Amino acid sequence: MSGMEVLSSRILIRPRDPRRATAFYRDVLGLAVFREFPGGTVFFLGQGLLEVSGHGEGEPPSSHTMIYLQVREVRAAFAELAERGVTALREPQREPWGTVEGWIADPDGVRIVLVEIPADHPLRVDVRPPSEVSSV
Repeated sequence: MSGMEVLSSRILIRPRDPRRATAFYRDVLGLAVFREFPGGTVFFLGQGLLEVSGHGEGEPPSSHTMIYLQVREVRAAFAELAERGVTALREPQREPWGTVEGWIADPDGVRIVLVEIPADHPLRVDVRPPSEVSSV
């Protein structure tokens, strides 16, 4: 048996107030719309998609579920979001693993982690010894 071939993917959110959640992702976060359909909107989410559709029950989202959004400048993003009325759950700070991360939440409490990969982070810098780089 060969492995499962994933052709597309998206995160699904079933908000308690679909209009409010859609407005948050579209107007506050500024996500571009991929497509709209009766009862839902699908947003571009970097290399993925986020679908806000249906109507969720009154249960709060799990604190273990988060949306990770990499941005160019996390502090600038937080300043812009503060102007739009978004309250930070945790202000941006440098993590022990080298990224700069801050947290916000959508109207239903889904945690959104905004992440900046600094220029000196190993994800952005070739850390191989010069001898290995020149042989590639």
